[in-house]
Amino acid sequence: MNSNHVKSQQEIELMRESGKLLAQVFSELDRFVVAGRSTLEINDFVENYIVEELQARPSSKGQYGYEYVLNSSVNDVVCHGVPSAAKKLKSGDIVNIDITLEKNGYIADSSKMYLIGQVSPVARRLVDVTYQAMWKGIETVKPGATLGDIGHAIQTHARKHGFSVVREYCGHGIGQQMHEEPQVLHFGEPKTGQALVAGMTFTIEPMINQGTHKTKMKKDGWTVVTRDKRLSAQWEHTILVTQNGYEVLTLRSEEICEITPEFRKTN
Repeated sequence: MNSNHVKSQQEIELMRESGKLLAQVFSELDRFVVAGRSTLEINDFVENYIVEELQARPSSKGQYGYEYVLNSSVNDVVCHGVPSAAKKLKSGDIVNIDITLEKNGYIADSSKMYLIGQVSPVARRLVDVTYQAMWKGIETVKPGATLGDIGHAIQTHARKHGFSVVREYCGHGIGQQMHEEPQVLHFGEPKTGQALVAGMTFTIEPMINQGTHKTKMKKDGWTVVTRDKRLSAQWEHTILVTQNGYEVLTLRSEEICEITPEFRKTN
């Protein structure tokens, strides 16, 4: 494999399988993430489903010494929120569930926002704009485009709606390792940075804040929160660069319409 971590056709097929299984995890999770549920209960549900039902491995567990199979980032948590029995979801919360899954040696990585009960209009708008921003970045992906094109598309959409892009954390190459080259920043300038080539696989996972882009790490050494205590949202997919565009390897069933030209024209 070369420095771009370009995948062979066989490797791409294995990554498709991992991505498809991870999409299934979120389908199962959709009816489980509700008010009153603790983030540790969600973690345990996901671990059981991945291991027992899918015969796969939750690749976050044990990575860098992390004890859990997912990150659960609620409200002002930007990323890397640690599951807890004490943290019970309540109406008005927004939560990002970030999961990795490995099957046959290849890893997929994806995250989804859940809105619990009645959330505020600004929370809903932040979640929607972040989702749209992720897709704006995805839609730039094709051979010859650059990493700067991806970041610029995301940043432009977020700023247009009055939100800010977190700078310290980014997307990443993925394959047999959870984190490979390149780093995929969610801000940047067009036609700058590494050029994309067919066979590259990486995540696009913008973290968008309601207020300032500045963050801080909590004392647990994992949890990252907004410095101004305002809300943050994140979505993530694993992407393959194809010969003429992109393929979303972790695409969920409810998203099929979102890769159509009609969706792109209206968002």
